[in-house]
Parts: sequence; C-alpha cells; structure tokens
Amino acid sequence: MGFIGKRLIITLITLFLVSLLSFLAFRLIPGDPALLALGMEATEEQLIALRAEMGLDRSLTEQYLAWLSRLFTGRLGESGRFMGVSVSRLILERLPVTFSLAGISLIFIILISVPVSLLSVNKENSIVNSIVTTLTAMGISTPGFFMGVALIWVFGIVFRVFVPGAYISYTESYSGFIGSLIFPALAIAIPNAALIIKFFRASLVNELKGDYVRTAKSKGGSRYGILKNHVFKNASLPIITLLGMIVGEIFSGSIVIEQVFGIPGIGRLLISSITSRDYPVIETLMIYIAFSVIMANTLADISLQIIDPRIRLGKGA
Repeated sequence: MGFIGKRLIITLITLFLVSLLSFLAFRLIPGDPALLALGMEATEEQLIALRAEMGLDRSLTEQYLAWLSRLFTGRLGESGRFMGVSVSRLILERLPVTFSLAGISLIFIILISVPVSLLSVNKENSIVNSIVTTLTAMGISTPGFFMGVALIWVFGIVFRVFVPGAYISYTESYSGFIGSLIFPALAIAIPNAALIIKFFRASLVNELKGDYVRTAKSKGGSRYGILKNHVFKNASLPIITLLGMIVGEIFSGSIVIEQVFGIPGIGRLLISSITSRDYPVIETLMIYIAFSVIMANTLADISLQIIDPRIRLGKGA
C-alpha cells in the first residue's frame, strides 16, 4: 500500500476516534442542553418535547450512530443554541473569517521567519544576530493572548492605528474586512514566526557545516549566495514538518486570538457552543479541527517527498 493509501486509513481512524471521544466527553459533562435552550421558566412538558426533538431521549449508541449518519449525508441538523438555524449555515458563515485570518497569518509567518533566519545566519557574529536571538526568545515565550493584548494596547490605544474590537464583515467591505484581520493575524504570526526562526536558524547553521558548503566556498561562493542557492533547500526540510503543525493549528481556528479581538470565526463559535452545550455544532467542529490538523500534516509529508525524493515516507509510515 502506498503512502497516500496509508495516510487515508490513518485519517479515517483518527477522525472516527475524535468523533467518538468528543461525543462521549460532552455527553458526560453535567447539564441539560434543552434547559439551556428554553431557560429556567420552561415547563417539564416543553423540556421533554425538546429533548425528543434533539434526540436526547435516545441511548448514547443511537445518538452517536444518528449523528454519524447525518455527517456522512451532509445533513448536520440544527443548532441547539440557535433554534431553527442549521449547523452547516453557522459553520459556513464563519469559515471564510477563519480561513482569511489563517491565510494572512501564514503570509506574515513566512515573510517574517525566512528573511530574518537568513539574515541572522548571514550575520552570525554581529549585533544583528544577537538582536534576532533575543527577540526570538521573547516571541516564543510570549503567550498568544498577551501578544494580542499588547498589540491592542500599543497600536489600538496608544497610536490609534485601529479601533480595538471593531470588526467589519466581508459582506460589508472586503478591504475593511482584511484590514480588521491584520493585527489579529500579527498576534498569531509573531510567536509562530519566532518558533520557526529558532529551528530554521539552527538547521541553517547545521547545514553550513556540510562538505558541500566547503566545496562551494572553495569555488569562491559568497556566504549569502551559498545560503540561498545551496543550504536553504536542505535546511528547510525539517521546518516543513513544523510549518505543517502550525498551519493545521491556525486553520482550525485560533481560539484565543478570536476571543481577544472579537473575531467571529470557528474558534469563537466553538467556545460559545461548548458553553451552551450545543452538541451538533461541537461535534461537527471537532471533526473539522481534526481534519484540518491531519490534512495539514499530510500535505507537509507529501511536500517533503516532492522536495527531497530520497525521503520515502511511504515505506516508513
């Protein structure tokens, strides 16, 4: 069986386990979704009727199989919190927000990490390298929520570059929508870029010790030219795996940053759904998050094979 076939089987098994564990976990948490939906003034008859409508009067096995059936057929049902609103609609309304935020964040991560890593290694024994090392350590150690709060305070309150909490929907103004995602994307990108710089720089330094680098130097190649033309490709291989993990995380919804900046994305929807015990939304989002992480890592592994055919992940997977 080839690499893609093995990855497909692993993906299906992982998604099944994630769906089962998330289903059981949220069913075991104390609380009544019907009571949360109707309020404390609801009568017992109303609660019984809503529980039956939501399928909560069935056994756990029946509830799980019914949900799997809806998942495979695309009929995800209605939200328990937003009565009359389908789960598909809730998620599809927020996917463009999360995807746009993740895409901008990924662009920032690459634009920051790659040039800074090359500059730091090219100026290895200079003040530039010391500054990069210090800032990298600070970026890695700074929690995401603190980075978001710091950006809001500096650029939102002190310099008034943007209005904290202001969000413009993509349906109103696309340019305004992109503008409202710039600083949240930076809050996501800076710690992740710092992490990549740390490992990419170490990988570059290690590759510079190779025999092929000494050969290139003996032919009169400059340090930066050797870095760009010879070392960069080999040093980037271990970074692709790390980047795959980061991509999976940011595309599955940056929960903390969306909360801090008030961005109505997948992460924020997940938090509100957990609070209100909205089972249909929670279970669908858990599958989406698991799928995003698995696909990001699978694509990273495939990219490794394309860049370096000597890596045979299909035989070792």
